[in-house]
Amino acid sequence: MRLGVLDVGSNTVHLLVVDAHTGAHPTPMHDDRSVLRLAEHVGADNVLSKEGEKALVKAVRKACEQAERQKCDEVLALVTSAIRDADNGLDVLARVAEQTGVELQVTTGEDEARLTFLAVRRWYGWSAGRLLVLDIGGGSLELASGYDEDPDVALSLPLGAGRMTRRFLPEAHSGGRPDLAALHELDAYATDLLRPAAKKLLADGPPDLVAATSKTFRTLARLTGAAPYSAGLQVPRHLTLDGLGQLIGFVSRIESSALAELRGVSPDRAHQVPAGAVVAQAAMRALDVPSVRICPWALREGVILRRLDWLGGQG
Repeated sequence: MRLGVLDVGSNTVHLLVVDAHTGAHPTPMHDDRSVLRLAEHVGADNVLSKEGEKALVKAVRKACEQAERQKCDEVLALVTSAIRDADNGLDVLARVAEQTGVELQVTTGEDEARLTFLAVRRWYGWSAGRLLVLDIGGGSLELASGYDEDPDVALSLPLGAGRMTRRFLPEAHSGGRPDLAALHELDAYATDLLRPAAKKLLADGPPDLVAATSKTFRTLARLTGAAPYSAGLQVPRHLTLDGLGQLIGFVSRIESSALAELRGVSPDRAHQVPAGAVVAQAAMRALDVPSVRICPWALREGVILRRLDWLGGQG
């Protein structure tokens, strides 16, 4: 069957279409995304603006039209932290459903961590042993660990690259150079939040394999020498703590507008790279992880796998 996943995140609206059935590898058939930066439409009053709501409706309609052209049998639609955190999020979703016919399901941070963990577990298999997974999104950082397909510990922290950029590095958003004092302040803030989380994640011992997912981690790995996406999903990619330290030293000295011109950096996310790098470094340091493997599967693949498991159980 052909499944689509419509993922409304803090930065983008992403439609992934795959051909899949129970027990088989989901085969990507179409990948389409539009930059929305929904989180930036949430004001100081924690309310999503009318402008943001209109942009969301437009993006959902566009994605639905694309899903129809791709002849999807089913589209699984979800929203993550931007809507989840907005005070009027549920009201907005009700109006989106009225205008588009699409009921976007709010995914909790813990569910995000669990679904991402499932995808990473399936990618690496049981030989990975005790698995630890990190995922930096636009609004939150998800972490999960365990031996099985459902993690023993699943956590979500408000340390997304977009959120931290808006809070600590607003000058980067406008194309400027990040403030060094603000980078240190962000590092201290992230370290404080991660300390108790690390204790929970490592309570049963160190992991056998540590994997990281998301556009942020892929970009950081690319900037520290990992193979480009065009080399294929099967090519091993890593991100080291030492490499991150060198990268932070580099990005702290240049404008985000110049960073956007580097290979492997999406122009629409370049301003988030410094904050993402600091959060990644703080997480790896708190978890005592010198290196992570970059996994190409993440939340959307987890949603697909969970749905296929459910369909297989109905048979």
